[in-house]
Amino acid sequence: MNASLLRRLINWWPPFLLTGIHATRITADYHEVDVELRLRWYNRNYVGTHFGGSLFAMTDAWYMLMLMHTLGRDYYVWDQSASIDFLAPGRGVVTARFRLDQGTLDDIRTRTDGGEKYLPQFNVEIVDTKGEIVARVQKTLYVRRKPKARESIPGSLD
Repeated sequence: MNASLLRRLINWWPPFLLTGIHATRITADYHEVDVELRLRWYNRNYVGTHFGGSLFAMTDAWYMLMLMHTLGRDYYVWDQSASIDFLAPGRGVVTARFRLDQGTLDDIRTRTDGGEKYLPQFNVEIVDTKGEIVARVQKTLYVRRKPKARESIPGSLD
């Protein structure tokens, strides 16, 4: 799917739309995604700052989608686990930037060529407009090359 179309569609996806999460940029090669969350009456917590669930949700699925599009249909890609550390109250607009470099993609391909699963970890920081870190999220993904894709590799035993 075209990255621009995905960005427009995902911004209308109810879990993002109804929490105020907005993808502001997805590069055509799916190597970079920027997401923002504006503080609104419907995503505030009891003390008037960003609801922690909304902060966590703004980081959900991005690395999975990025890997699915960059690795292609020959791979299973799933979110395996995630954790979040809340470091400061989130106020106003907060953003998260997701980045994939070619070295990471090459490493994933190498580690999964024979059909082995690989659990790469990615870290993302949620920052406010002053550049202060509001939260740190660690994502672990499950990646495995599909059996039919392994069969097409010369010398593969699967």
